[in-house]
Amino acid sequence: MKYVPHEYQRFATDFIVTHPTAAIFLDMGMGKSSITLTAIERLMYQEFEVRKVLIIAPLRVAKNTWPAEIQKWDHLNGLTWSVIIGTQQERMAALRREADIYLINRENTQWLIEKSGMPFDYDMVVIDELSSFKSWQSKRFRSLMKVRPFVRRIVGLTGTPSSNGLMDLFAEFRVLDMGQRLGRFIGQYRNAFFKPDRMNGPIVYSYKPLPGAEEEIYRRIGDITISMKACGHLKMPDLISTTYEVEMSPDEQEQYDAMKQELVLSLPDGEVTAANAAVLTGKLLQMSNGAIYTDEGNTIQIHDRKLDALEDIIEGMNGRPLLLAYWFKHDLQRITERLTQIGVPFERLDSEASIKRWNAGQIQVGLAHPASTGHGLNLQDGGNTICWFSPIWSLELYQQTNARLFRQGQKASTVVVTHIVTKGTVDSRVLKALEEKDRIQEALIAAVKAEVKR
Repeated sequence: MKYVPHEYQRFATDFIVTHPTAAIFLDMGMGKSSITLTAIERLMYQEFEVRKVLIIAPLRVAKNTWPAEIQKWDHLNGLTWSVIIGTQQERMAALRREADIYLINRENTQWLIEKSGMPFDYDMVVIDELSSFKSWQSKRFRSLMKVRPFVRRIVGLTGTPSSNGLMDLFAEFRVLDMGQRLGRFIGQYRNAFFKPDRMNGPIVYSYKPLPGAEEEIYRRIGDITISMKACGHLKMPDLISTTYEVEMSPDEQEQYDAMKQELVLSLPDGEVTAANAAVLTGKLLQMSNGAIYTDEGNTIQIHDRKLDALEDIIEGMNGRPLLLAYWFKHDLQRITERLTQIGVPFERLDSEASIKRWNAGQIQVGLAHPASTGHGLNLQDGGNTICWFSPIWSLELYQQTNARLFRQGQKASTVVVTHIVTKGTVDSRVLKALEEKDRIQEALIAAVKAEVKR
């Protein structure tokens, strides 16, 4: 296929070519991979500045998306690639294979650098989803920093650089520029731009930016960073967000309130305990959905309100495809049981074959877990409506899952995002946090406090 780039794609490609260190923050669906591959092709075969490239990406993206993108465009036909995935024997064979581009999943970054025994002789590294290197304490971060001085060119790609706030940017830019702009040490960064927020004596649980910190951080990284929103550069469909509210019975609400207030829910089939805010929130979300795990690992059903709502939504779709996002395993079990009961065809989108069938319009209800559909999947050909059975705290996964449909190439004029929300529960607080693009961890703690004190 002939590559006819948008103007912003040309700009981004030129930026990568002219900047040895580049951070490319583009919305999902704006073609980050084609932009980057075009730059690689130029640097290899026109500028002769690059000999060997390593691309670090989420597993499925490394395995499928990048190779598919290379094969898709005519001007990239000269590029060769090798995918470093599978057993150790398969990975070693891939490393020994002659290629222009080597693709590896981020979980194997440490293995490649510290255990493979192969020289790290890549003169260009591309990190697809730079946000996966937001923890300066992670093994993959520390491993990559060991070899970072030997890399002449590096590119960081993401649509959500700081889903948990400005603190994420430290590690991400430390990988890119080795600390030139935001400092080499996390303590240095904190002291310069933040002050303690929530504390218990000498223990600091969270920080908040100092006045003017955000502007100064952006100024410091501005020379190596470009950021673009899809809506400003592409003809995008309208995005409609709706809420389908359900209500528990008085008895069900009483059980929910007991968990909320006492952190312990006694049931005939077992006992559920919540030791901290995160666990409690998970339990409350489970109850909002209609079932909950006991301490013994059993599932206790609370209500079917959301399943009834889902049935209504599917009926209203009149056979049109629906992408259904779920979170808990018991949600999946209960959803599949209900869909089977009412005779609605469905399939989990967890394989290349199922994704192909979805995009071909052969699946009425596609069941998707945000953790496995967050990166690199194009699902826009299969439908334009997504339903969230349960809200989730991760802003990054939420945005990226929605972007499977709300992206360039979506043929429908509108994309509809529907949230099934149980009234009087933590559901609404999670949704509000997402809508406000709040810092997720802080919002989680605040929401739980509010729920408990209510």
